[in-house]
Amino acid sequence: MKDKISVIVWNEFVHEREHDAVKAVYPDGIHLAIAAFLKTDKHLVVETATLDQPEHGLTEDRLAGCDVLLWWGHMAHDKVSDVIVDRVQKRVLEGMGLIVLHSAHFSKIFRRLMGTNCSLKWREAEEQERLWVIEPSHPIAAGLGQYFELPYEEMYGERFDIPSPDETVFLSWFEGGEVFRSGCCWNRGHGRVFYFRPGHETYPTYYDANVQKVITNAVHWAAPRVTLIDECPNVPISLNPIKAKDTHFAKAGIIQQGGKNL
Repeated sequence: MKDKISVIVWNEFVHEREHDAVKAVYPDGIHLAIAAFLKTDKHLVVETATLDQPEHGLTEDRLAGCDVLLWWGHMAHDKVSDVIVDRVQKRVLEGMGLIVLHSAHFSKIFRRLMGTNCSLKWREAEEQERLWVIEPSHPIAAGLGQYFELPYEEMYGERFDIPSPDETVFLSWFEGGEVFRSGCCWNRGHGRVFYFRPGHETYPTYYDANVQKVITNAVHWAAPRVTLIDECPNVPISLNPIKAKDTHFAKAGIIQQGGKNL
């Protein structure tokens, strides 16, 4: 077991450069805002990566050493290379954790792992969001009360086109009346995937103490329990001796049982 959990926070880093309203909230980028609070956890080693870096900052070497990858995207889902998506998927199947944030529900990697469209209803109206903790014993909900509230958020509403989660930790209610499965867990291969809904780019959601607690808890929950290389090996040497077979039948491709050819 590693002493530290290696974390990469990935972000498009497009909104913050192109829109003043977003830059005013996250002047250094959403990825650095998330990394800042994660770095206060002494058990985590936190780095960041962005879309415009070579290989989107997710080289094979960096991913090989990554325990948990956080993903925020919105404007540039189509700009993400399929080669990188393949690479991330392979690492998840091998045991790396993946935390998908807010509008990354439409990211290539999340849709790939879910196998569905991942569509939903949405509305930007500065609505209050109340997140109900419906699995209080889940590690991701540790330290939270029955619910917590965000004064302003973008609404996401059902139906959320995802496969049924293995566990649903949070259910959101919005001021306009909609509800949404806002904290969902899946196992994929040897890795764990967590989707967490809040995080619209024009609101200071990632500065909220409860949101920070959820994401930090999720990093610990998603950390690898085992890492097994994704391969399909031939095993020519058996564990137990195999009796030699009649070469006549072996060459002819015939198996005899009870005196009859099958």
